[in-house]
Amino acid sequence: MADFLPAVRKLLQLITRPFADLKRSKIRMDAAASTSTSDALDEPEDFTWAYLPDVCLRRVFRFLPDRDRARAALVCRHWNRIMYSPDLWRFRSFSFSGRYSKSRRSEFESAVWYAKKFGSYLENLEIKYTNPHNSLVSKRFQAAMRTFLAVLRKDNSRLRSFTISYLELDRAAWSQSVRNALLKSLCLFLRRESRHLEYLNFKGARVSLPQGCTLLSSVGHAERNSSISELNIEDFFCMPIAAHAHTLFSQTLARFQNLSKLSLNYACISDEILETLAASCASTLCTLNVKCHVHEPHSQVVWGFSWAKLASRSADLRVNFYFEGLMKSDRLSRILLPEIPVRSLSLTNCYFGDADWTVKPTLVELLPNYKASLQRLTLDFNNSHESIDNELLGLILLCSKLYYLKIWAFLEVRFIEALLQNRQENKCVFRTLKVRIYTQRYETNEEDSLLQQVQSQYRELIDNELNYFVIPYPMM
Repeated sequence: MADFLPAVRKLLQLITRPFADLKRSKIRMDAAASTSTSDALDEPEDFTWAYLPDVCLRRVFRFLPDRDRARAALVCRHWNRIMYSPDLWRFRSFSFSGRYSKSRRSEFESAVWYAKKFGSYLENLEIKYTNPHNSLVSKRFQAAMRTFLAVLRKDNSRLRSFTISYLELDRAAWSQSVRNALLKSLCLFLRRESRHLEYLNFKGARVSLPQGCTLLSSVGHAERNSSISELNIEDFFCMPIAAHAHTLFSQTLARFQNLSKLSLNYACISDEILETLAASCASTLCTLNVKCHVHEPHSQVVWGFSWAKLASRSADLRVNFYFEGLMKSDRLSRILLPEIPVRSLSLTNCYFGDADWTVKPTLVELLPNYKASLQRLTLDFNNSHESIDNELLGLILLCSKLYYLKIWAFLEVRFIEALLQNRQENKCVFRTLKVRIYTQRYETNEEDSLLQQVQSQYRELIDNELNYFVIPYPMM
């Protein structure tokens, strides 16, 4: 107990100071009225603990790990009662690595202990299992999840948010029997908890199409449609699967009729899928996040009128594209159609030395189609073979709602100067500017000096109106 109290006492100092000041004022008033000595001003050492309101105790206990919470519960009956407050246990995040420790219980045991002790209070659950490196650890994880989810399925009826991300079930560490057993436990759990569930995140699951559709169907099973408003199935299917070509996926997605936010891969997009979204959740859908990786299927033909139909039925629809390794304009032009209401666009991880590749057609021909809707732009590529300063500046000036800029590319310092000058003259409206100026020299003293001059010239603008971060970066 002695090693626990000093740590919490430090946390309490800032929170309890106002209450201590009030108590001192009261003591001074009582002392003046009764002409008692100034010794009445002295408060006992444990005053801040004895008079601390419950709301402050709960605030402090939120910062404590389970081990310290268990110790705090042994201090007194009052603290033990506070420790069972539901708002201390409504959010829970478990990270599993499979490592054993002789000094404390394993991650799996902690999860099962929590489910049995406080699972009835749980509303937001997040489970992370990263880098499944061998079959033994994966089997232990599956066994722990079976017990953990079974206890929650029995005692919990208020879960609103469920995240289990980056399972990567297509890796060799998962045997077929263990994979099937884990998916079975998840399906049983979701059938029980889907009544109040509003947020569901299966990002990085990497399952087969039948397994994925069965898992999603468990949320909106039988005659009841799903209450899910936010669904994240980015990297949900195995990499080579073109989910857009399978009717089963479209039928499964049609069960989700209250979606306001959907995240998925471009391999899932087709005319049929867009038609399904327009028919099932057009009145609620506001955000559509689409990820497209260069190694995923992305050659399907999606017509502009399908996007236009969805956009017309969902008046507030915002489409955000995230491209990884896909930069050639001939491929992008088949995806980035003018009818799409694109609000955010990210082109990243494009470090290749193809001298025939050029980003200028994308900046000059494709992206201007979204001059009235584009609000966020992220660019990260190797353009060492060509200068894009003028084309990029022209695009920024053209987009009337562009408020966020993140650019990692080979640029000149004078590009930053021109950008700040146009911002000062209200010719553009960006509020966030994050730039890495790539250079092929290891020493960046020249660029540092020029940037300091530019920042000094526009210091008032940078300090008062911008979230500004610009540095030179050696790209060797």
